[in-house]
Amino acid sequence: MPAFAKESTVKITPEEAVVRRLTGEQYRAVIRDVFGPTIEFGGHFEPGLKVNGLAAAGTSSIGVTPAGMEQYDAMARVIADQVVSEAYRAQMIPCTPATSRRADDACARQFLGSVGRLLYRRPLTASSLTAHVAAAGAAADATHDFYKGLALSLGAMLSSPQFLFRDAELEADPENKGGYRLDAYSKASQLSFFLWNAGPDLQLLAAAEKGELGTRKGLERQVERMMASPRVEAGVRAFFIDNFGFDEFADLTKDAVLFPKFSAQATADAQEQTLKTVVELLLKNNGDYRDLFTTKKTFLTPELGAIYRVPLVDNRPAGTPDGWAPYEFAADDKRAGILTHMSFTALHSPAGRGSPTIRGKALREVILCQKVPPPPGNVQFNVVQDTTNPLYKTARDRLTAHRNNPVCAGCHKITDPMGLALENFDGAGEFRTTENGKAIDTSGELDGIAFTDAEGLGKAVHDNPATPSCLVNRLASYAMGRAPGAGEGPWISALQTSFTEKGYRVPDLMREIAVSSAFYQRALPTLPSAMASAPPAQQEAK
Repeated sequence: MPAFAKESTVKITPEEAVVRRLTGEQYRAVIRDVFGPTIEFGGHFEPGLKVNGLAAAGTSSIGVTPAGMEQYDAMARVIADQVVSEAYRAQMIPCTPATSRRADDACARQFLGSVGRLLYRRPLTASSLTAHVAAAGAAADATHDFYKGLALSLGAMLSSPQFLFRDAELEADPENKGGYRLDAYSKASQLSFFLWNAGPDLQLLAAAEKGELGTRKGLERQVERMMASPRVEAGVRAFFIDNFGFDEFADLTKDAVLFPKFSAQATADAQEQTLKTVVELLLKNNGDYRDLFTTKKTFLTPELGAIYRVPLVDNRPAGTPDGWAPYEFAADDKRAGILTHMSFTALHSPAGRGSPTIRGKALREVILCQKVPPPPGNVQFNVVQDTTNPLYKTARDRLTAHRNNPVCAGCHKITDPMGLALENFDGAGEFRTTENGKAIDTSGELDGIAFTDAEGLGKAVHDNPATPSCLVNRLASYAMGRAPGAGEGPWISALQTSFTEKGYRVPDLMREIAVSSAFYQRALPTLPSAMASAPPAQQEAK
C-alpha cells in the first residue's frame, strides 16, 4: 500500500459549498450500480457548461430547464417500469407483497429505503421515506397493482433534486475552529464521483455512517480501497475525456472527398487510442504524466492503422469485438506523444484542412492552461482558408501572409509556432510531407525552446513547467466542481510541489487531493444577517 503524505499544514480560505448536477455518465453509472447493467434509458441529457476548461466544473453553474425536466421524468418512468417489471422484480425487489393487487407498506418501505439510500447517497429521512411509502400505497390501491404503485414512488425519486444534484451538507469542522466541512455523506459523494465518476458504494456509505470518514486514518483507508479498485479507471477516463474536450467529437465533421479514410469508427477509435495510452502509462504503469507527450507507445486498431499507415493484420476470430493491439512507433517515426494522435490533430482542425492556429490554441489552452484571446471581429481569413492559392502553397506561407496584418500578429505569435510543428498531419491526422507539392517546414518554438518537428514539440511540452502545473489545477477543479478560489491558492501550490517531488504521478496526485482536508473544507453560504450566525441545521429549520 502506498504511504500517504503527512497531512499538509497549509491554511486556506475555503469557498462556499456548491451543488452539482449529475453529468449524463454519472447518472448512468448510478443507475447501473443500483439496478444492473442491462437497464435501458429513455430520453437524453441537456448539454453542460464548461468552466475553467471543464464540463465538470460547470455542473455547479447549471440547473435543469423545463425541457430537461421532461427528459428526466421520461427516463425516470422508463427505468422505474423496468425495475418493477416481471423480468426484473425478483432480483431488484428484496420482498414479496402479501398480494400484488394492493398496498404493502412494509415491503414498499424495505425496497424504497434501500434503493433510496443509494440514489440519494445518504439515508432517507423518516418523513421522506414515509411520504414515498404513502404515495406508493395510494397508487397501488387506486390501480389495484402493488408494483405500479412502487414504480410511481421510484420514478419520483429518480426525478427528484436529491438524486439529480449532488448535495453539499455542512457540519462544524473540529480541526478548524469556527470552520465548516462537508458532512460524512457529502464527503462520500465528493470522494466517489472524483475517483470513480459514480456514486458511493455500500462500503463507503457504511464508513460515512460510522463516522470513519471524519478521521484521517479512516479516510485514507477508503481512498486506498477505491484507488485499488478497477473502477478507478472509469474515474481517470472521465477526467481526461473532459480535460481533452472529447465531447467536441460529437460535432466533428470532415470533407469526405478530401479525407475518405475518416469515418465514425475512426473517430471513436481515435478517442479510445488516447484514453488507452493514458490508462496504460499513468494508471497501470504509474508513469510520469509528462511522458504522454513523448511516448512512442500506444494502441491501434486496423481502422487507425489505415490512417497512420501502419500495416496491422486483423487476426481476430469472427465476432471478436476488441480489435486493439499495443503498438510502438519506430524511433525515426514522426509520431510521438498524444499531440500526434488523431484525437488531437483531427479534433483541432476544420472540416477541409489542418490548422496550425487552432492546434496551437488548443495546446495553449488545454495542455498549458493559457488563455488565447479571440480574434477581432473584423479580421478576414480568406488568405488562410484558401488552400488552392498558388502563391501560398503551405499553411506556413498562408499564415505568414495573414500575419502581415498587425492586428493578427500578436495572437498568432503564441499559437502558430507550435501548431506548425504538427503540419505533417493533415486535417484527418494522416501523415504527409508536402502540401500542394511543396515541402512542409515543421520547425517552430514554444516559449523560447526551438524544435524542428512534432517530436521536438512534444519534448518541449514535456519540459515546460506549465504542463504539470496545468494538470494539477485542472484535476483539482474537476474534483471540486469549480475553479479553485484565490484563498485556495496555497493548497494548489502545495499540490503542485508534491506532484513534482513525486515524479509527476497522477495516481499519487489523486490520492493527495482525496485525503486533503482542504478538499472538504467549505465556507457557509452568504445569508441575510438574521441567519448568518446560525449553524447549518438551524438555517435549514428556518
